[in-house]
Amino acid sequence: MDQQTCQRSCVDCGSAACNDLNHSDAFPPFCLSHHADPQVLAEAAACYQEPENQAAMKAAAAVECEHYCQYTRVQEIMDFARRLGFRKLGIATCVGLLAESRTLAAILRSNGFEVYGVGCKAGMVKKVDLGIDPSCNRVGTNACNPIFQAKTLNQAGTQLNIVVGLCVGHDSLFYKYSDALVTTLVAKDRVLGHNPVAALYNANSYYKSKLYGDQT
Repeated sequence: MDQQTCQRSCVDCGSAACNDLNHSDAFPPFCLSHHADPQVLAEAAACYQEPENQAAMKAAAAVECEHYCQYTRVQEIMDFARRLGFRKLGIATCVGLLAESRTLAAILRSNGFEVYGVGCKAGMVKKVDLGIDPSCNRVGTNACNPIFQAKTLNQAGTQLNIVVGLCVGHDSLFYKYSDALVTTLVAKDRVLGHNPVAALYNANSYYKSKLYGDQT
């Protein structure tokens, strides 16, 4: 799409002036803060007044403020859970990262949490039984089962669920069906060692042709 005709938004902003009022003159003409829909803004503000949402926001803010650039994400997750009084944590893991999930579970348990985890292949449902094209069997006949993962953790009564390396799209379905709040520890990227942001750092060099495609 021609960049001159696309609708501009925060991803097109180079100033992030909304994060620092000392640079209030740097707001772009399409700034979403200056042109926010009053109704949407009011609806969002009202949602933060709901007790569960307000508790989560206060806990998240405290974790960020008190441990900024000091805690690893694993530590942040534990602190967030403690502040909300959560004791039972769920892990929704890719079976390819079971070793990492076992380490995570050991850390969480050593810090006093109860842990219950479900692997993505649990239930052993065949891909073809879900209407998936048989050609996809070349990377395995059993389907990932994120909805089962979510419903199993719901049944177990987990209070906060942690995603460890679920595939793109499978993670989306897990988030959709989880009753508990969800946070992601590992975002799967098999090519980049589960460090997907590396593609962005190299988007204008090593990965330019891979990511942008044919620009002619």
